Amino acid sequence: MSVTILDGGMGQELVARMGRATGLWATQALLEAPELVREVHADYFAAGAQVATVNSYGILPDRLVAHNIGDSLRQLTEVACQIAVDTRDAHGSGLVLGSVGPMGFSYQPHLAPPSDRAAEDYAQLARFQSPFVDAHIAETMASVDQAKGALMGLGVTGKPVWLALSVSDADGTKLRSGEPLRDILPLLGEYKPAAVLINCSMPEAVTQALPELAGVSMPLGAYANGFTGITSDFDHIGATVDVLSARTDLAPEAYATFAEDWAAKGATLIGGCCEVGPAHIAELARRFT
Repeated sequence: MSVTILDGGMGQELVARMGRATGLWATQALLEAPELVREVHADYFAAGAQVATVNSYGILPDRLVAHNIGDSLRQLTEVACQIAVDTRDAHGSGLVLGSVGPMGFSYQPHLAPPSDRAAEDYAQLARFQSPFVDAHIAETMASVDQAKGALMGLGVTGKPVWLALSVSDADGTKLRSGEPLRDILPLLGEYKPAAVLINCSMPEAVTQALPELAGVSMPLGAYANGFTGITSDFDHIGATVDVLSARTDLAPEAYATFAEDWAAKGATLIGGCCEVGPAHIAELARRFT
């Protein structure tokens, strides 16, 4: 079975290279050091990634308004997209995925607006991304309604939409909302995303989650994070990632061993999320290509 190698985490790489974390997370680099975003994309391609995920996860209306830069939504989206496209073109091949993250805050689906309201904002973001990207990807969606809002909104451009779901670290058979992961299946049947993935959860939880999606009609993927867990104080816009800790037992070889199990469970799109960097992607490429 052929595996497409995705890239790894963008935000944590940028935090490491900038030397500090802010409430804007990866978006801070677009404002201060866009050349670092280009470097990270280039390093992932050099490691063997076949995809560049646009640094647009946190470019959301609620995030920017909270930092008094709401009027920069389109400009930041287009800058992030152009950097990814330019780096892909310099590499010579690869898909560009336009990322959108969860509104409200990551891992906190109860803070998200209802799907019909969220869809309006996601549709606007999709239109901004559309001239640049090959497909859109909704990342770290943690409830059925949150996923629905993203699928409704991103579908307006007619470009393929990938859906990435975040599951409970304690029980990978459940979304972070507490809903059974299998509750997403009717939504997949209705909106027919081009791919469904498990992301930004512990590798062990990803391993639990994948069998719950066995038999879906679209490609299956996986890209875990390298956090020790999500702490209770990382729960609001403005919280900084320095309250989270990276695992010390997830070297590239260990991560790739998890990934081999995901491939055995049917995943054909495999990469990394937060704290999974270029060296991890290089090891995935070594094993799968």
